Amino acid sequence: MHVEHTITADGAVGLLGRSTEERAFAPIDIAHPSFARNGPAAPESRSSERTIMTFIQAQLKDRIGTLAFDHYAKRNALGADLIAEMLGHLDEFVRADVGVVVIRSASDDRVWSSGHDIAELPLANLDPLPYNEPIEMLLRAVKRFPAPVIAMVRGSVWGGAFDLVCACDIVLSDETGAFAVTPAKLGLPYNTSGFLNFMSRAPLGIVKEMFFTADPISAERALRAGIVNEVIPEAELEQHTYAMARTIASRSTAAVAAAKQAMYELSDAVAIGPNTYERLHGLRRDAYFGAEYREGIEAFLQKRPPDFEAARTRTARGGSDNRDGAPTSS
Repeated sequence: MHVEHTITADGAVGLLGRSTEERAFAPIDIAHPSFARNGPAAPESRSSERTIMTFIQAQLKDRIGTLAFDHYAKRNALGADLIAEMLGHLDEFVRADVGVVVIRSASDDRVWSSGHDIAELPLANLDPLPYNEPIEMLLRAVKRFPAPVIAMVRGSVWGGAFDLVCACDIVLSDETGAFAVTPAKLGLPYNTSGFLNFMSRAPLGIVKEMFFTADPISAERALRAGIVNEVIPEAELEQHTYAMARTIASRSTAAVAAAKQAMYELSDAVAIGPNTYERLHGLRRDAYFGAEYREGIEAFLQKRPPDFEAARTRTARGGSDNRDGAPTSS
């Protein structure tokens, strides 16, 4: 259920309830070049009404910042607009000296987040996950945030949202939690930083199985694999999460920040030679220029199962590989 937001005289939006101890943030302006897919936004006319974005509920209380997905019409998909709000609120939390951040869903629905908004991915012939892709910016922001970030998971987590969960420092789930990484269903070539994110969280065998099958695993199995810190009864998840958050917020900010950044830098310190990088990038390029990627994205948008065998057959016959980037009908 979408939560109604109240707008105060100063333009702030009341989110997740308010009290004298709480602070809510104003809506985030996403007209930023980083998120403009068709060039900078046109100047707003004086007579036009400005749409207030409410894809994220944000709250700050007792040095605990909360970011709650509130776009269940799209199953909390991580689209550019939603991500822009998250990044804006994370910046606010840094300025407010937040001691810990909780990322959660605003509702108790079956899906925590459906992952990357597939409608925003290029259909073919472009890297779907470049360095400046909004979801990549969000993952870096969470990892580099100076305070710990807790993912509070209720429901299933898919694709890019699972990447986000793995970027968080602590993951708490109830029994309904399920986790899947799904590029193999889309023909989407994942990037090396994404693989490293998963490999720093789970055993290599589990990472391979999840990428190769694209099948979800339960919260209990994710716990055994080390992806989830604790599986908590559904009725106790919120209370347990915020109790841990209050404990973290009460500790030395400087010591915790130093520990987080040290562990981030050490876990990210993987060196590969330029030849290896070029080879891996070449394999990815072959994939996103290939017929299987186009078939995977088209099938998803058309709500049908992908037929990768037919796509491979067309390519073998010299059909729709389209490596020169010329437009084709869809």
